[in-house]
Amino acid sequence: MKTTFLFFLILSFLFLVVALAGNFNQDFDITWGDGRAKILENGQLMTLFLDKASGSGFRSKNQYLFGKIDLKIKLVPGNSAGTVTTYYLSSIGSSHDEIDFEFLGNLSGDPYILHTNVFTQGKGDREQQFYLWFDPTKDFHTYSILWNPQSIIFSVDGTPIRQFKNMESSGIPYPKSQPMWIYSSLWNADDWATRGGLVKTDWTKAPFIASYTNFNAQACVWSSTSTSSSCNSTTQNSWLSENLDITGQSRIKWVQNNYMIYNYCNDIKRFPQGFPRECSLN
Repeated sequence: MKTTFLFFLILSFLFLVVALAGNFNQDFDITWGDGRAKILENGQLMTLFLDKASGSGFRSKNQYLFGKIDLKIKLVPGNSAGTVTTYYLSSIGSSHDEIDFEFLGNLSGDPYILHTNVFTQGKGDREQQFYLWFDPTKDFHTYSILWNPQSIIFSVDGTPIRQFKNMESSGIPYPKSQPMWIYSSLWNADDWATRGGLVKTDWTKAPFIASYTNFNAQACVWSSTSTSSSCNSTTQNSWLSENLDITGQSRIKWVQNNYMIYNYCNDIKRFPQGFPRECSLN
């Protein structure tokens, strides 16, 4: 009897630690766009379309609480001004947590802006923005989110660009208890996306197309059938304790010294009463 109870207790664990080599048919649902999102090549490719009538988007079937998520994206080529391609993790509700990649389109020949943000308990305002050191429209590039109990690390093609550390001991909230879905979308935001809304979307260039492939998740999958569990650190899911080593710290400094164009922690006009507390702790 005791053995049977333990067996069912294990089956009801809240998290399943999995490594998913992606198939868009199996891993995602198209959530909006009225046919503008398409899954192709037996689930190996997803495309999102944007025209004047609508954009499109998709969401993961699973929710995750901690994970190492990789997704290859090829962004809208040519004149992409006014468009925004997003890839982010988010829970729901007014006190939601969220981890954002947003790619702000631009005029032909001008660089994309990679916009990042972290929301904790419904509060964001932690924007950092970067230029990329390559043309993200010519080929697929890997955009990664490592989210574990120690920190959140944003990476591009394996190069870390940003880290948000767990500073709960200093009274700063950290995303650790709300499971999140993976979302992506392509939509029109020409009221703000390019040069603060000065450059509008050129609809003669529509449809705008972003493409996705090689989804991979090493993650703790949320199961709504249970109420408690944990992800234990093992060799297979060593990402749970992964952090930046000396090389990673050097690479993140290189990116931030050469390609960062905005950091909320340096915006005196925005925070005349003093920067958010995490700015001094980081």
